[in-house]
Amino acid sequence: MATKGKVAAPTQRQAQNALVFLYRKVLDLPVDDEIAPVRSKKKIKPPTVLTKEEVQKLFKSITGTHALMAKLLYGGGLRLMECVRLRIKDVDFGQNKIFIRGGKDRTTILPGNIRDELRLHIERVVSLHRQDIEEGFGEVYISEALARKYPNASKETLWQYVFPSKKRSVDPRSGREMRHHVMESGLQKAVKRAADRASM
Repeated sequence: MATKGKVAAPTQRQAQNALVFLYRKVLDLPVDDEIAPVRSKKKIKPPTVLTKEEVQKLFKSITGTHALMAKLLYGGGLRLMECVRLRIKDVDFGQNKIFIRGGKDRTTILPGNIRDELRLHIERVVSLHRQDIEEGFGEVYISEALARKYPNASKETLWQYVFPSKKRSVDPRSGREMRHHVMESGLQKAVKRAADRASM
C-alpha cells in the first residue's frame, strides 16, 4: 500500500489495524508484535501565511467585537482561547503589554493601533459589569484555588472577561448565574465569513 498504492498514512494505519484485529479477534492467531511495515509518508502542509494586503482585506470584512478580537490575535500574537479568556486586569495600557495566564504565563505587546479601540471596549465592559452588579449578579468564573485566596475576586471589575458574553448564563459548577466569556466559535465563524466575502 505504501510503496505501490501510494496511500496516505491514515489509510495505511486503518488497513493495518483491520488486519491485526482479523488475526487476533477473528482467527485467534498470534500477530508478531515486531511488525514493521514500510510507512507511508505524512504529507506536511506548509502554513498559509497571508500577505499584508490580504490581512487588510480580511479586516475590512469583519465588524464589531469580532474585528477587535481578530486585530488583537494578529497584532499581539495571541492564540484564540488566550484572547477569549483574557481578563481586564491582564491588559496594561501603561506598559503597552498583555499578560497571558495559563500553563505557561507569558507577556506580549499591546498593538498601538488598537489601544484606543480596546480602551473604549473595556469601558463598555466595565459599564456592563456595573449593571450586572446593580441587578444582583456581576460574578465571573474563577478557579476554586483563586476563590479561596481572593474571596471577592469573582465580582471585582478587574477579573471580568475583556470579551464577555452578551447574556448571562448559569454556571454548571456552582449553579450561580454569571457572565461567561464569548464562545470561540463566534470569532471562527466571523473570520470564515470575512474570508469568503474577501474571496480568500
